[in-house]
Amino acid sequence: MKIIRPCDTDPSRRRFVQGAVLGGAAAGLGLLRSPHAWAVDRAAVAGGTAHPHVLSGTDFALEIGETPVNFTGATRLATTVNGQVPGPILRWKEGSTVTLRVTNRLRVPTSIHWHGILLPFQMDGVPGISFPGIAPGETFVYRFPVKQSGTYWYHSHSGFQEQAGMYGAIVVEPAAAERNPGDRDYVVMLSDWSDSSPGHIFATLKRQSDYYNFAEPTAPEFFRDVRTLGLQQALAKRRMWNQMRMSPSDLADVSAYTYTYLMNGTAPAGNWSGLFRPGEKVRLRFINGSAMTIFDVRIPGLKMTVIAADGQDVAPVAVDEFRISVAETYDVIVEPQEDRAYTVFAQSIDRTGYACGTLAPREGMQAEVPAMDPRQPLSMVDMMGAMAMGGSAAHGGMQGMAGMSDMAMPGATAAVPVVRHARTEYHNPGVDMHVDMPRTNIDDPGIGLRNNGRRVLTYADLHTIGGPIDAREPGREIELHLTGNMQRYMWSFDGVKFSDATPVHFRAGERLRIVLVNDTMMNHPIHLHGMWSELENPDGQFQVRKHTINVQPAQRITYAVSADALGRWAYHCHMLYHMEAGMFREVVVS
Repeated sequence: MKIIRPCDTDPSRRRFVQGAVLGGAAAGLGLLRSPHAWAVDRAAVAGGTAHPHVLSGTDFALEIGETPVNFTGATRLATTVNGQVPGPILRWKEGSTVTLRVTNRLRVPTSIHWHGILLPFQMDGVPGISFPGIAPGETFVYRFPVKQSGTYWYHSHSGFQEQAGMYGAIVVEPAAAERNPGDRDYVVMLSDWSDSSPGHIFATLKRQSDYYNFAEPTAPEFFRDVRTLGLQQALAKRRMWNQMRMSPSDLADVSAYTYTYLMNGTAPAGNWSGLFRPGEKVRLRFINGSAMTIFDVRIPGLKMTVIAADGQDVAPVAVDEFRISVAETYDVIVEPQEDRAYTVFAQSIDRTGYACGTLAPREGMQAEVPAMDPRQPLSMVDMMGAMAMGGSAAHGGMQGMAGMSDMAMPGATAAVPVVRHARTEYHNPGVDMHVDMPRTNIDDPGIGLRNNGRRVLTYADLHTIGGPIDAREPGREIELHLTGNMQRYMWSFDGVKFSDATPVHFRAGERLRIVLVNDTMMNHPIHLHGMWSELENPDGQFQVRKHTINVQPAQRITYAVSADALGRWAYHCHMLYHMEAGMFREVVVS
């Protein structure tokens, strides 16, 4: 087998990422784990074989504490569950009732939120919304029935603890047989780690929002635009971006300048590996447990058949690549036929770094790691939606549509809806942009994936098996706009940050439609706690059931919700620093 280079990080990084530490514990403490500890062999699980990183059953004891870790050559303290990063995989059974005793060994309060799990709101784990939090030295007992199956995850909802390592996977076995059984079953949890404290990262973004962006437009790029567009168009393009105080390179707020991207708690040099025998069906449960990073995932040489999204079975669809936004999960089946290694490759949306690992028939094997795709700048479609396909600009009277010829995309000519901007969006220092004609297409793979020569998954490909959970047409509509000011690093719904907002009210038992319009140039993965979000296509028909829906720049999406869960629920962008900066609301179902 030809090996061009090992699974290490981009050499252009400011430091070489050495991280081969597994399980989140420093080598000096003797707590290193086997690089295959996260691999769950279906036969072994069925036979009851013990597994050091998997906790199964109905009664669980979890301890939240601080543990030394070393992902970069420098030892830091992580916030851990049972001394591990990620925390242990929790395996539950649909139809059972689970009890989880969570003890806080930190010096500050903590919490665990069971992401995507339907449960009583008092068990949801959001301090200030569903419970007070877990004080230092105390134990909180979570207890609830398990009403679903599939791939989910858990994480802290206290401060920045999630960024510091407090997250783990949940695998819920169905009460009946698996619809798509595999011979091997692996969790592949993606995350981002920084040696800097999360509080420092957030403070840095507040001081200078583009601090971690080293891809701002340069003089050579301007002269390239002059050659391709002409001087007037090139100047108009720069003037437009400058007037808006925005950048076409704002793909991610935090980059590999400070992040090391992990796969199952392993930096690229550590080469997490999952074993297979040629001809076997291998189920990979991808979870994006990162704080801020959207990943594009592919396995060169293998087709991936997507069989579940956010824990819910979908009609199988074969793809070469998929984008997984923060907090989403996708289950795929791969069927390697050759006696060779394959690289599991997950590059960040801003193309500054990647996580990777290996599928192989024997330990120690590695495959060629592909070069990262070139970084693509945001287009007018990402800024102005359907308006960029024709008509006059509406944001501050902007003029010029330089460079639109390369912005064609699937579905961009669909009917343009009328949007209703809230009064709070105007004359507001926290809002730097309005989109008056958003695009409604869900068949767009997103910036960096359009027309790349590979078969890329889109939301339009996903069809939940069994249809919607509620056949009623929505009787009420709530429209919210995702708003922000990138330069000031302020994020909100309708221009109102959480500390100034009043709760959103759902009437118990009603079927309603949520309309989200992204008035920013950033992706926002929006998560509604406690209830399913049933995404609709542009014609208003049911498409796919999810717990987290990524809303692309200048996009309008709709989804139906059945308000069948009484109580107080969190509703927020799952970009951790966006949520902390104000893109958060409380939903009250009564």
